[in-house]
Amino acid sequence: MSASRIPAATDPGDRPNIVLVMTDQQRFDTIAALGHDHVDTPHLDRLVEQGVAFTRTYVTSPSCAPSRASLFSGLYPHTTGVLRNDEPWHHSWVEQLADSGYRCVNVGKMHTYPYEASVGFHERHVVENKDRDTPRLPFYLDTWDKALWTRGVRKPSRVTYAERADYAERLGAFEWEPPADLHADVFVGGLATMWLDRWRGEEPFFLQVGFPGPHPPYDPTPQALEPYRDRDVPLPHATPEDVAAQPAALQQLREQHMGVDHDAVVHRLDTTPEQEARRRRHYAANVTMIDEQVGEIVSALERRGVLDRTVIVFTSDHGDCLGDHGHSQKWTMYEPSVHVPLVVCGAGVTASGVRRDGLTSLMDVGPTVLELAGLTPPGWMEAESLLPALAPGAWSGRERVYSEHARDRILAGTALMTMVFDGRWKLVEYLDPDEGQLFDLETDPHEERDLWGSPSHREVRDALLRDIARWRATSGMTTASWAAPFR
Repeated sequence: MSASRIPAATDPGDRPNIVLVMTDQQRFDTIAALGHDHVDTPHLDRLVEQGVAFTRTYVTSPSCAPSRASLFSGLYPHTTGVLRNDEPWHHSWVEQLADSGYRCVNVGKMHTYPYEASVGFHERHVVENKDRDTPRLPFYLDTWDKALWTRGVRKPSRVTYAERADYAERLGAFEWEPPADLHADVFVGGLATMWLDRWRGEEPFFLQVGFPGPHPPYDPTPQALEPYRDRDVPLPHATPEDVAAQPAALQQLREQHMGVDHDAVVHRLDTTPEQEARRRRHYAANVTMIDEQVGEIVSALERRGVLDRTVIVFTSDHGDCLGDHGHSQKWTMYEPSVHVPLVVCGAGVTASGVRRDGLTSLMDVGPTVLELAGLTPPGWMEAESLLPALAPGAWSGRERVYSEHARDRILAGTALMTMVFDGRWKLVEYLDPDEGQLFDLETDPHEERDLWGSPSHREVRDALLRDIARWRATSGMTTASWAAPFR
């Protein structure tokens, strides 16, 4: 990546190119410039230094498809109907961009279902999850599968890793052994830069780059892992008291992970500090690999001569507990699962080196992109544009953020899980059974003291439960007409 500055737009009337970079399962605490220097992220650091970082961005659902369907519609999952993975979604605001004259291209993961649904893109070069080697998922050969096949490489997966004698001890952390250019994140980054180098169109473009990492398997190349081999990394917060006191739905979720090696992660509670540190070092090295590819994308924009006319958005679809609270991956409303990075830099961003600490919903990216492109978001969108936050001056953010997830094969212990967070108090409501959690993040930032049953906090609990009910009612009224254009 060049050391040149990523400039803001000089003419507000220009229609900028837009590059939306999304990782899969990246926690909020993974960018060095935002205070998390156990991870090396020089290229993301530059975006932070030259743009706007939203430090309290929350997903609308803690798994891939519902979060992404929400982001690309500007609607909550209960409105899109995508409340779990592998549920169909066919429409997005990308259609509005395409209709207005943008060339719309997806490289990598979008997690639509069907996997190659256009949802408005002119081109899709799909790369799905790194580990799909299970009969429980629909059969699909993506672009990466085909590339591995043409090179004669057997794709690493839970099946190949399970052949190792130490498989159960690794917690999903392995080294990538095939050629480095075939690693999923290097492959996707390379496809994106190839497109930028080869496309000859003159119209503005919207390029969505979906990196499959740092989703497990946690599989950096040996070269990427080398700087991390002896590095101190934060270890999980998981006290016996915390684990024992969790609601039945989360107890069942943990048991599910311990019984099934999802994404080559053999989950266990009897881990050693070294095992946990190894997993987190591999995860951090995966993030650094993606950071390097972000740098390559910026360099490709510079080679093309469009860097000064391009806005770059970087974020993730949800986080990863990495053993926090005794949990694997996502499917919970804990901070490591629902709190993600969000950085906006480049054309149209007139604030520089600004950190916005107001609450943000990940789906707010949608109307922000539309307005940066000079378009008006539909009135039924529940997402709120972040455009005012991209200019100097005060910005307060949302009063509350919400997240939800319905029962699936993995989160099988509740019909619906819903979170509301007002910046201090976080409440999680479970249906079937009727349970909940309440945390004061001001005094308990690691969410280890559940106040749901505390008599002295009953008033806070009841107020937040009423807020969820009002939110759903208001949401239904706001979005009543959203599907009419697609009938």
